[in-house]
Amino acid sequence: MIYCTQINKLNMHYIAKYQYVKLLHFLRVHHICLFGKMKNFKNILIQSKTTIKETISVIDKGALQIAFVVDEEQRLLGTVTDGDIRRGLLNGVTLENMVELVMHRDFRALPEDCQESWALRLMRDEVLHQIPGLDSEGRVVRLFLLEELFKSRTLPNWVVLMAGGQGKRLRPMTDTCPKPMLRVGNKPMLEIILEQCAEAGFRKFFISVNYLKQQVIGHFGDGSRWGIEIHYLEEEQPLGTAGALGLLPECQNQPILVMNGDVLTRVDHVKLLRFHEEQQATATICVREHESQIPYGVVQTEGPRVLCLEEKPVLKHYVNAGMYVLNPDLLDLLPSNQSCDMPMLLENGLAHNRSVVAFPIHEYWLDVGHPETFEQANSEWCS
Repeated sequence: MIYCTQINKLNMHYIAKYQYVKLLHFLRVHHICLFGKMKNFKNILIQSKTTIKETISVIDKGALQIAFVVDEEQRLLGTVTDGDIRRGLLNGVTLENMVELVMHRDFRALPEDCQESWALRLMRDEVLHQIPGLDSEGRVVRLFLLEELFKSRTLPNWVVLMAGGQGKRLRPMTDTCPKPMLRVGNKPMLEIILEQCAEAGFRKFFISVNYLKQQVIGHFGDGSRWGIEIHYLEEEQPLGTAGALGLLPECQNQPILVMNGDVLTRVDHVKLLRFHEEQQATATICVREHESQIPYGVVQTEGPRVLCLEEKPVLKHYVNAGMYVLNPDLLDLLPSNQSCDMPMLLENGLAHNRSVVAFPIHEYWLDVGHPETFEQANSEWCS
């Protein structure tokens, strides 16, 4: 059986036989099944001039985590995944640019009559979640898709929710209530975040607590109300935004999702974990584009000579969004029983040649750390 590396050339390569029993075991362990049935692909077919913003909508509505860029004859030109788009955003493209700027041209594809066992091997070896099946003219007629066996999937990854801060900027509201327990609508912020994670399939949670910790512990208990397991990392003294990770028990060999307890977002946690896996990262930090305008005209000079003048320019930077995926071995770099903020831990990782990557957020995101953003959350989140 064959698969093509570049559709324009239909360059075919033979796939060697593989130990199918091992593949089946891999699928069972990860609760994964293969769907190779014929599907209606019209809703995920786009043109090369489609905007990236429109492509995001197509991917989300299609629920297959991919869109296919085709020509007028419906021949496949490229594929676009959520990861392709986020890498493009990091490289400077905007949501209004055309998708041809970020589409993957050197994609993997298989003939429509490919056996599923061989498709499995290719997807496992190259960490792929979807592979299009093409007819002899290069048109998509089939999709080989790896996805969770049940909708109510169970993810093996641990979740750590940081809820120990004092929330000084939100006083007097936080004088008698820890910041993550402030209500947005009719629920504490921390409960909204926890329920999102539980709906995504996470089952084992750790909540770091310090300030007014009994309110958090009393509300969430052991997590059985949500069908999850909750443990508490009780800080005897404030340990910063990363120090509490040193209180975790010995970790299993799975990336850990870490979130601040005051961040509301619509980010798909599974997409985040997949991005981390695809990048083969030690740490992934979620980032959000932030604009700031200089209220003066900026003059650029070279010595005494003026090169140009720009009136009140807008500067764009990526800022820390308070969400991370960390491999357990990164925690070995934490200082013992000392306060440590997440930037310090990540910088320590970079100093030790660990791979740290950025995951740009284009979805809804709000840091509820100020009175005005708290009001904004109550206005927007429940509307």
